[in-house]
Amino acid sequence: MVDKAREIEEVNQFILQLPNDIQNIAVTIRNIILNSSPELKEEFKWSMPNYSYNGLVCYIQPAKKHINLGFHRGNVLQEKDVNKLLQGTGKALRYIRLKKVEEVQPEAFTSLIQEAMKLNEK
Repeated sequence: MVDKAREIEEVNQFILQLPNDIQNIAVTIRNIILNSSPELKEEFKWSMPNYSYNGLVCYIQPAKKHINLGFHRGNVLQEKDVNKLLQGTGKALRYIRLKKVEEVQPEAFTSLIQEAMKLNEK
């Protein structure tokens, strides 16, 4: 269960403006992120929800037909991605693209988020 006190109003408003199907994915992903660790801090930066712990960890980036669960240090995180979920070829960012809520994999996503947090401890 998510501690609602950790949710910030800017992100609540942002999610409410999304189309219903995308909104459902965003809410599901947000809950997984916040449940991954009580240490994660929700912020609204660069016009999207971002989550930090000793630096940036991950973000939720909606588009018209999908949502990206993105990782700021995804290039380093890729070696921990046993399910080969991460996509992208940028310098550092990697993401998981979700087109429907059924594609969400809570255990795999939680594991990646926790590994991403560990990267910020080093």
